[in-house]
Amino acid sequence: QVQLVESGGGLVQAGDSLRLSCAFSGSTFSMYVVGWFRQAPGKEREFLAARLWDDRTTHYADSVKGRFTVDRDNSKNTAYLQMYSLKPEDTAVYYCAAKPRGERNYNHWGQGTQVIVSS
Repeated sequence: QVQLVESGGGLVQAGDSLRLSCAFSGSTFSMYVVGWFRQAPGKEREFLAARLWDDRTTHYADSVKGRFTVDRDNSKNTAYLQMYSLKPEDTAVYYCAAKPRGERNYNHWGQGTQVIVSS
């Protein structure tokens, strides 16, 4: 069974950088697309970025394009979200998710990691 475990969240100041990690287990990591999402209090879950199994193709939401970078290391079964120039509005619970190649919806989710950006 696929399991995802996020880590790396915390309290930072505006302008700081932070890297989140997502450890994948239970299946063949290279067969999955990994995406990152976040949910702020009172708001809907928001797609941020995804990196495909080929480790080359990426997708970013306009809200984070140029500030966030999604990466993956298939040899370590781990995905990363590098965040730069953080803003207070980036405060949210951040989730990684995975879906097999060709699937439309993400069907495996981590428990989330909290990121708080103080002004």
